[in-house]
Amino acid sequence: MKVKLCGLSRMEDVRYVNEFQPDYVGFVFAKSRRQVTPAQAALLRGRLAPSIRAVGVFVNETPEETARIARQAALDGVQLHGDEDGDSIRRLRRLLPAGTAVWKAVRVRTPQDLQDASRFGADLLLFDAFSKDAYGGTGKTADWGLLERLRPPRPFFLAGGLNAGNLEEAVRRVRPDGVDLSGGIETGGVKDREKIKEILTIIRGVSI
Repeated sequence: MKVKLCGLSRMEDVRYVNEFQPDYVGFVFAKSRRQVTPAQAALLRGRLAPSIRAVGVFVNETPEETARIARQAALDGVQLHGDEDGDSIRRLRRLLPAGTAVWKAVRVRTPQDLQDASRFGADLLLFDAFSKDAYGGTGKTADWGLLERLRPPRPFFLAGGLNAGNLEEAVRRVRPDGVDLSGGIETGGVKDREKIKEILTIIRGVSI
């Protein structure tokens, strides 16, 4: 089970993840209270343990700008969290450094959303909660029942409102390849070392 901890913005956050070693971390470049500049991300990325891969989160950014930031911040992957389609993903792939993974977030509302997702051509899908007001970071949980019934194409990560209280149930029901947390590892809007420790302990103890 892979773990991505998203929304890092401080050097303290990097120290926490270096200590507990998730598989991925995320830097948010879209409008958000967790937004960082490419320069800030590059600085944080430079202090990240070599074993942890860095993913940039973008919402409806141009392929050219996404690729530019990916190079500047030395990203291992880009996560597209807006209305990007298969054509924009193909354009982006031609611009990204070789080996950069493309993730596509899908806000799950209907079975059709899952069918459409399989045609994006992304390396990995990330299923999040649907909200008409925001592209992500809402703290709402995705429709686990729908994902449980339809068994979406792999590989996929589960996101949306995950925390220490519901993580084990979510993993056992949905059986994702990985999980993505942000608000669930925060206290007062900043990353919390003890919550990060708790999440990694839970995930490493789950057997599915």
